[in-house]
Amino acid sequence: MKLPFNIIWHDRLSSTNTTLQELAERTPDLPSGTVIAAREQTGGRGRLDRIWISGKNEDLTFSLFLRAGPDLHRLPSVSMAAAVAVADFLENGGIHASLKWPNDVLVNGKKICGILSEAVSGGVIIGIGLNVNMDTTGHIDQPATSMRLESGKHYDREPLLQGLLEKLVPHLAAWENHGFPGIRKSWEARVTNLGKPIRLRDGNHERNGVLAGFGEDGELLLQTDESTCIPIWSGELTSPPRTRHHP
Repeated sequence: MKLPFNIIWHDRLSSTNTTLQELAERTPDLPSGTVIAAREQTGGRGRLDRIWISGKNEDLTFSLFLRAGPDLHRLPSVSMAAAVAVADFLENGGIHASLKWPNDVLVNGKKICGILSEAVSGGVIIGIGLNVNMDTTGHIDQPATSMRLESGKHYDREPLLQGLLEKLVPHLAAWENHGFPGIRKSWEARVTNLGKPIRLRDGNHERNGVLAGFGEDGELLLQTDESTCIPIWSGELTSPPRTRHHP
């Protein structure tokens, strides 16, 4: 895969994903590698209808259009491929990252990056929000961190975007050619709770079990007892159930 990236920067947007979706609808032959990036994002969308707001000149929020086939079973794992790329990119910068299913990138157990992929006519849009220069996390409803908080450095986001896009290419190529099996080894190497007890919430429904692995399309395999392993396609991993110790 060779993507000639066309990066379009905006000073302020509500959502880079929405803006790129609208561009794709108006441009049926929109080339792979088209990128919409925002210096400030006021209403970005995350998973589970969360809002991803990025203050002016703080974080890196962008969306990438990738031409891909119509196989919707493969769609969830493109976010996983992007997450692996972000983790590798951070590692190269001296920030050790881990991965949390389905598509979060964590540092020291705190979220540093979220990814939202959405199917559109002719392909998929991969939206990435990376906390870069954010210096406080009190406004976020979950444990979070940023590159600045982890390294003490301030970053210029434009070269940062170029470097991250270059890191995305081999992982997206592996996904495009082989689906999740093409990135399985890299993904599982960064998942810290593989083989451990987990709690999974989907709406008002919760399941407990052991993270047994991942299926051929990136679905989570939840082992609920010795003979039962359930494929899970959506949901959110929360704190695992506590083990009670009896006297």
